[in-house]
Amino acid sequence: MPGGSLAGMSVWDFLIGQAPVVAALTRAIQGATSAGDQRLDKYAMTHAWLITGPPGSGRSVAARAFAAGLECAAGGCGQCKACATTLAGTHPDVTVVRTERLSIGVDEVRDLVRRSAMSPTIGSWQVIIIEDADRVTERGADALLKAIEEPAAKTIWVLCAPTADDVIMTVRSRCRAVNLVTPATAAIAALLVNEGIDQASADFAARVCQGHIGRARLHATNPEVATHRRAILDIPAKLVALGPCLELASWAVTTAKAEAEAATAQLDAEESQQLNFALGLSGTKGTPRGAAGQLKDLEEQQALRAKRFVRDRLDTVLLELTSYYRDVLVTQTGAADLTNTDYATPIAQIAAATTPEATLRCLDAIADCRQAIMTNVAPLLAFEALMVSLWG
Repeated sequence: MPGGSLAGMSVWDFLIGQAPVVAALTRAIQGATSAGDQRLDKYAMTHAWLITGPPGSGRSVAARAFAAGLECAAGGCGQCKACATTLAGTHPDVTVVRTERLSIGVDEVRDLVRRSAMSPTIGSWQVIIIEDADRVTERGADALLKAIEEPAAKTIWVLCAPTADDVIMTVRSRCRAVNLVTPATAAIAALLVNEGIDQASADFAARVCQGHIGRARLHATNPEVATHRRAILDIPAKLVALGPCLELASWAVTTAKAEAEAATAQLDAEESQQLNFALGLSGTKGTPRGAAGQLKDLEEQQALRAKRFVRDRLDTVLLELTSYYRDVLVTQTGAADLTNTDYATPIAQIAAATTPEATLRCLDAIADCRQAIMTNVAPLLAFEALMVSLWG
């Protein structure tokens, strides 16, 4: 569980601002662990769940807390070994899948299906959590569907995705859905304060990160994140000619690729070393039969992981620009409070020089850029088009 200590806390205390979801999952745990008590709703529990919600709302936190509650004799006390190992990802009966690639393929799903057929070893349930269920391929979904339709007696599937529509229909129709909402700014700030952040920093981080708990935590604890945010929010004021537009687009893409390389280089090297050792390539001449294919597969997987990281970093740029132009529109219409209060002056200058209609076109251009990148348009081309649109 990210941040803070579990001392004196239940597994649900990190799932902030989600009282209806906590109530539904708690009731399901009670129904699952209290057979014979007719006062409890036995239909509150089911073998397959779909947890949806916007980025940063706590989907994976909810899934892990639910798994801990199922394994804990007290329903999620937060203090016992079952809770601690589940939240740490080391419980033998709780499997968590979170892909670093663009998709989860059929082979990986089949491995999960085989595991789901096993009986629990030390816990009450075999819990399979797929944190990126929206990335399961169609073939993978076909393999998953059969396991969900014919579940083992003591197996619980927990799928996580931004929205129900992101999961293939045949799979989501077999799951009970619970939907998380964007946490309130005050609730995020309170969580950060509880983790040792001073009140002023917690309030600011919670506001500028727009309901994303993970980003708020990073912003409050990592100076590099705050510096990167300011570099992004400086972009609109620099869009004064075609040259700067192209330079800023190049900066955004180059920075994302550099961060991806820095983040994945060590992991790539370790994976390559492990595979070479397993194939007997260390200190030998020649390549054993079949080794070339495995090496190529690893390279492809590493390339996909780097591609996803680049997309995620570029998406952060787009989110920050969205918040900036949202503040411009707010200033022009007086509809709400600013998110980026530290940029009130340049936001006011742009708001005075343009119209609400122009600002809406800028927001549309940002959305178009995100869609272009998701459909494999070259990131540099997509960002060059975006910067020119924002300048125009």
